[in-house]
Amino acid sequence: MKTPLKIIIDIVTISKNLTKLFKLSIKSQLDPIHQAKFSNLNKKSRFIKSSFNHQNKKFSSWAIQFDSNPSKLNRLNHINHPSTSQNLNLDSNDNNINLTNSTDSSNQKNSINPPLRPSRVPSSQLARLLHYGGLAAGIGWGTVSEALRRTTIDTKSTHPIFLSEPNVKRLVDKLTKMRGAALKLGQFMSIQDAKILPPQIEQIFAQVQTTADYMPFSQAEDVLKNSFGTNWSQLFTDFVKIPLAAASIGQVHVATTYHNHKDPIKLAVKIQFPGVYQSILSDLSYLNILTRTTGILPPGLFLSRTLQVLGQELKDECDYKREASCANKMWEFLKSDSRFRVPKVFDHLSSQMVLTTEFMSGVSLKNAQSWSSSLRNKIGYDILELCFREILHFRLMQTDPNWSNFLWNESNQQIELIDFGATREYSQQFVEDYVRLLISGVNDNRTECIEASIKLGYLTGQESEEMLDSQFRTIRALSEPFRTTQQPYDFSQQTITDRVRAEIPTMVRLRLTPPPVETYSLNRKLSGMFLLCSRLGCQIDCKKLLEDLLRERKSGSWTSQTV
Repeated sequence: MKTPLKIIIDIVTISKNLTKLFKLSIKSQLDPIHQAKFSNLNKKSRFIKSSFNHQNKKFSSWAIQFDSNPSKLNRLNHINHPSTSQNLNLDSNDNNINLTNSTDSSNQKNSINPPLRPSRVPSSQLARLLHYGGLAAGIGWGTVSEALRRTTIDTKSTHPIFLSEPNVKRLVDKLTKMRGAALKLGQFMSIQDAKILPPQIEQIFAQVQTTADYMPFSQAEDVLKNSFGTNWSQLFTDFVKIPLAAASIGQVHVATTYHNHKDPIKLAVKIQFPGVYQSILSDLSYLNILTRTTGILPPGLFLSRTLQVLGQELKDECDYKREASCANKMWEFLKSDSRFRVPKVFDHLSSQMVLTTEFMSGVSLKNAQSWSSSLRNKIGYDILELCFREILHFRLMQTDPNWSNFLWNESNQQIELIDFGATREYSQQFVEDYVRLLISGVNDNRTECIEASIKLGYLTGQESEEMLDSQFRTIRALSEPFRTTQQPYDFSQQTITDRVRAEIPTMVRLRLTPPPVETYSLNRKLSGMFLLCSRLGCQIDCKKLLEDLLRERKSGSWTSQTV
């Protein structure tokens, strides 16, 4: 067994050789001189392939060995999760719990497509490093292979050589296995529907948006034992071992317990993947290197700031006690609003890495296309109104626009809200400035829009007129539903997404400063809500919706009891 030091030396050596070959393969596509040099490698391709395959197997082997023997890494892992385990010290045995493998077909995420696959989560930092090393080696060989193929075959392919079909598959498979920051970056980018990335990268991000492996129950049980002690099972009467959903940092199991020892209560138990929190910084560092080396993201996206924001969001989402607090706050805000239902949190069944709430039985809005137009209009109106109420009144917004976070319960005619890990708070000053920017677009006032954009930090004031015009056109497009006199606004005919998308190349090229930190999550939610209303084909009187909310805000008449 190699020591960690020798493994790291091997990684550095392989990376240096890989980088040289990788850069040469890229240059060969641009410069005939380099192409001639690279074509000579064709004679050695079998040796190169054998070498890279061997190196890739070494990475995977090391990762498995170290991750299955975490005790060997204790001296390397000094970052602890910001929590201490809860030990309930229950005296009874585990024989009373009913552990099953079946999943419930009527669940919070509705149906999972494609089916979930079990795979052990790489939990130690060194194991994750080795997995990323294996990914780099695989992408490197895939790039070399594609470059060799293009030198020997007459092809008109225009996509980057590192985005060959085998490499796309490698990326999807590895992102879904690694979870954590790797999977979150894919989901972070895919929800925007911005079309600013190469189609192959969009394909990768689209796949990881709906796909994630789940950790085997042996790993999940370790988390439960660390949180509640070895007799954790006595807290439940039933516990389904196979999760009904898996995402970037955790998975959800169905369970049952008794309330006051009388009535059974169906639960959703979210269990965090081990090692995700500890590996955030290192994962982001590896992703930074990978994306910069390949150049898949334009410079104007300010990758460093994007990864910084993503890192903070991940840290927040890994804190299940914080999520429980956010869910409770949202429950307080909406407890008198009969349109919505927020699940109750069970504090005694929750910890820093386990969050237990009541189970919501509604179906995902992904099924809404077959519903009546009146129902779709109602749901779209209520969700859009809630979105703006969150920012204008609550100053607390659940910023993840994923459709699966909104469920429709036909029996009680309520929209059920789940997953509050991405909830964000906003300062009073930020909300004031954001409202000013929104109103400038509604009023079609370019001067006010530029001033508000500078105040918020979107602009420095030193931008070119081309950039200022682009900023105004973007804000004007986003505020169109609230400005037009033709109401209700028909989202099925909206061109907002296309017009905003058309401005992105200009902004990427001319932007002088990254957007304000607060706007990453806020704009993601707003664009997601517009997209949701568009796909539902909603017709909504947006002008009246915003005017009513602003009137309530100005008068101070709104409270959670007056909705």
